[in-house]
Amino acid sequence: MTSHDSPPSHEEKVYIRFDIYHRIIHLVFLISFSTLGLTGLVQKYSQSPISDSLIKLMGGIETTRMIHHVAAVIMIAISIVHIVDVLYRVMVLRAPLSMLPVIEDFKHLYTDVMYFLGRRKHRAYYGRYNYGEKVEYLAVVWGTVVMAITGFMMWNPIVSTRFLPGELIPAAKAAHGAEAVLAVVAIIIWHFYNVHIKHFNKSIFSGKMTEEEMAEEHPAELDDIKNNPPKEIPPETLNKRKRVFIPVAVVITLVFSVGLYLFMTIETTAITTLPPGESAEVFVPFTPTPQVTATPEVTPTPDGVVAINTWDGTFGSLFRNRCSTCHYTTMVGGLSLATYEGALDGGNSGPGIVPGNPDASKIVEIQSEGGHPGQLSDAELLNLIEWIEAGAPEN
Repeated sequence: MTSHDSPPSHEEKVYIRFDIYHRIIHLVFLISFSTLGLTGLVQKYSQSPISDSLIKLMGGIETTRMIHHVAAVIMIAISIVHIVDVLYRVMVLRAPLSMLPVIEDFKHLYTDVMYFLGRRKHRAYYGRYNYGEKVEYLAVVWGTVVMAITGFMMWNPIVSTRFLPGELIPAAKAAHGAEAVLAVVAIIIWHFYNVHIKHFNKSIFSGKMTEEEMAEEHPAELDDIKNNPPKEIPPETLNKRKRVFIPVAVVITLVFSVGLYLFMTIETTAITTLPPGESAEVFVPFTPTPQVTATPEVTPTPDGVVAINTWDGTFGSLFRNRCSTCHYTTMVGGLSLATYEGALDGGNSGPGIVPGNPDASKIVEIQSEGGHPGQLSDAELLNLIEWIEAGAPEN
């Protein structure tokens, strides 16, 4: 107020709309929601080059998932705090549930439609929250519940499928992703336009609104503030209400806190819940992989006697590498080259190896024709003939 002797003040009157608690809660919720949207959508559309770049920027897919989980836990924790706060305002301060729709909101909607059609001279007179803000708030509540339930099912699939059909896990994934897209699009298109583009309402950050802004955005609330100032609650009444509220708040906080703890820890991963399997080689081929073995050269000993190869030293492994497909486990043509005796006995066509007589040895005959599936090289065939001529020693 100004006196007649002083110049009028041009400072506009302001009203406290949000206290520091609400501003902090909104900021934490904003950060957690933005983090969830970013880390969730890059996983949903992971094949996109933009998503791939962002995932790499965040340190890889596992780090991205960890950030997503941490942001989800923070959002759930903030929601628990909000529930307790609403109970305090209703049970102790006796504040009305002003975010719930009432009949008046439908009347306001009708008035606004008539205004936009040119049938009214002014828009509806809103109270503390208009119907659009209430719808947006309820959408956040609904979305948080859906995302928490489907997120739990995806994070803890083994526990979930103990009580629910397994088909609900992919259904939860689809619902989680679709709700995420819907929430992000709604914030960008609806919330940003109404709060930051059409008119930049900074009250959620500053906590204050000018009288002009109040008259424009919430005229009914402004009128109520001027004509019906809030009455102070007597201390004894306040304490009596708190004695009822505190045990209720403690129980609700404990229940939700235990639920949040189980949300994070009830199941580590689907893999660790499986019984350990047997230790075994990852890939064991039926036929050993052929290996090229160098053929030892025939070298003379100091006394002039030629050092020859043996079955144990050279030809047993040579036949195992070249011929095991047909003549080891299986015995094509009755021939087995798994043992020295089997090579001597041969198969249906005659003896495989005749010591001292390469020409009578069926293996030499077949290999000399060429084109055999287990064909020996020229050097290996020559060494085989020399070994047979030397009596085909076993060891």
